[in-house]
Amino acid sequence: MIVDDGWPIARAAERYDVSWPTAKRWAGRYAQHGAAAMADRSSRPHRSPSRTPQPVVRKIVHLRWKQRLGPVQIAGRLGMPASTVHAVLSRCRINRLSHIDRATGEAIRRYEHDRPGAMLHVDVKKLGNIPDGGGWRYLGRVQGERNRQATARRTGARNTRYEPRIGTAFVHTVVDDHSRVAYAEIRDDEKAATAIDVLRNAVAWFAERGVTIQRVLSDNGSAYKSHAWRDACAELGIRPKKTRPYRPQTNGKVERFHRTLADGWALGRFYTSERARRKALPAWLHHYNHHRPHTATGGKPPITRLTNVPGQYT
Repeated sequence: MIVDDGWPIARAAERYDVSWPTAKRWAGRYAQHGAAAMADRSSRPHRSPSRTPQPVVRKIVHLRWKQRLGPVQIAGRLGMPASTVHAVLSRCRINRLSHIDRATGEAIRRYEHDRPGAMLHVDVKKLGNIPDGGGWRYLGRVQGERNRQATARRTGARNTRYEPRIGTAFVHTVVDDHSRVAYAEIRDDEKAATAIDVLRNAVAWFAERGVTIQRVLSDNGSAYKSHAWRDACAELGIRPKKTRPYRPQTNGKVERFHRTLADGWALGRFYTSERARRKALPAWLHHYNHHRPHTATGGKPPITRLTNVPGQYT
């Protein structure tokens, strides 16, 4: 209007409810470059003379990755404001230590297989059995110890030093890499024969839901290093894989599931006996798979990543 129709700048600014400088700027752009110049542009300046130099940015990133120092400590070493260091860390997306591997200091590399069954993560979570009447976490050390002594006297279980023992629950867990759907069984040991039996049951359980297993990833526990485990995987048509020694992060999906398992089921409520806790596991697993939102699956339950599953929405 200003250029083509000769409108006054003030009149055009009033008509389109913008300031006079804005109308003048847009009119100048149109007069100089035509209609192509009317698209929105970034307001970022062409040059930023005060921006932190790249060599300094590399020093900040190096101290963050290798030594996991905070903005204040890095600023003290480099002689610069902590706010500037924090801005650099945020721009490089390493402002949170959760983005950095604790063991190596390198940026965490996340992966996810593209379909269900491409990879299963397996591991064992060990939990002390709950004595009759409840354990110390809810009743306190004194009453918990009394219940443990009474349960040991009832069962007659003792260790090699003849001290009362109530035993251990070995929760064998299996998690699908793509969908995060989980399968678990409580057993009384973590021997190779037990681990193989759980794997067979898990493979059959996933097969009922239309999932064929291709690989299984485990740590370097004795059960998973045995020839029996290797032969069982070959019989099932599964390729066994091992994590690197002392690198539990490689099997991080099942490790993270163990924390959810402990918070939601094992330690999440008061149980009056180990039998009561074991009885509650199937219901909790169903809730986890079918109803609990999972951040890794877009806030939806893991079962939604398996298609055409019978009873998926029950």
